[in-house]
Amino acid sequence: MAMSSSSVSLLKSSFMGDRFLRSSRHQSLPQLFTYRQRINHVSMQLPRSLSGLTNLLFNRRNIDEDALKRLKPGIVSPRRKVPKDITNPPYVKSRVPPGITTGPEVHDEKGIECMRASGRLAAQVLQYAGSLVKPGITTDEIDEAVHQMIIDNGAYPSPLGYGGFPKSVCTSVNECICHGIPDSRSLEDGDIINIDVTVYLNGYHGDTSTTFFCGDVDDEAKKLVQVTKESLDKAISICGPGVEFKKIGKTIHDHADKYGYGVVEQFVGHGVGRVFHADPVILHRRNNEDGRMMLNQTFTIEPMLTMGSINPVMWKDNWTVVTEDGSLSAQFEHTILITPGGAEIMTQC
Repeated sequence: MAMSSSSVSLLKSSFMGDRFLRSSRHQSLPQLFTYRQRINHVSMQLPRSLSGLTNLLFNRRNIDEDALKRLKPGIVSPRRKVPKDITNPPYVKSRVPPGITTGPEVHDEKGIECMRASGRLAAQVLQYAGSLVKPGITTDEIDEAVHQMIIDNGAYPSPLGYGGFPKSVCTSVNECICHGIPDSRSLEDGDIINIDVTVYLNGYHGDTSTTFFCGDVDDEAKKLVQVTKESLDKAISICGPGVEFKKIGKTIHDHADKYGYGVVEQFVGHGVGRVFHADPVILHRRNNEDGRMMLNQTFTIEPMLTMGSINPVMWKDNWTVVTEDGSLSAQFEHTILITPGGAEIMTQC
């Protein structure tokens, strides 16, 4: 295994709803993360040795996102259909997220080629989705276009039906940290939007995201987005066989600190390949967790940086996560392959 079980038990996968689930093929799934509806906060169950982190990670004040945020939930359209001849991931028929699967995703040559194909398609879809970003378009219209392009290429949109997620892509606008559900809200001039695309092609997932500018974006927002992209690039540059995973978090956190940005701690990268979420858990913050990268291993790195609070508040839809203080958040993500010479970015055109 590439990561110690203790770290996996503490952190939330980058694509989870109301609970964090630790998965194996033979064991039941303990619920480690919970969502408390009255106060709209994500919370975690921590061992006594880490209980002191709770004050750092979570603010327990009662939050009403409708009063605090200008970003409001819109109308969510019905779930889009996928042709019957397209292979569905195993989790689609269940409303329970399958969680993090035990064991790293390490591939033979055939598996690597399949990962390249799914990663390339995900990158192409993301590039197309980004070209649609403009004032007046709704995030639901972006979802419709993404959905159609994915199924036209014989693939399945991985988010659709994952733990009951109702759409084919995540669209996270402004203060939304992650998992924004596409809806009837129109993008406005000056918005930033993260579009997170994952495709399931020939039995393999390719996962990537980018934060795009909508119209005339102010310099502060542009700087946040730039630094977030730089933090991902710097993290990828230090990867290679035998490198400790904790160096990823240090690299990202060090770069964010230079500009005074916060690093969201509760949402993490993950192994990806034949399953959507596998070992290892990739922390984007400084940490002392064990684990080293393995040759031919695939995983995501997906830092989320904020201008202000790193405390996450979850909407009542049980997916959308926003910053507690309404400050902007940006994210970038790639799926990478560990190679003899370092790392190959699999999610690029």
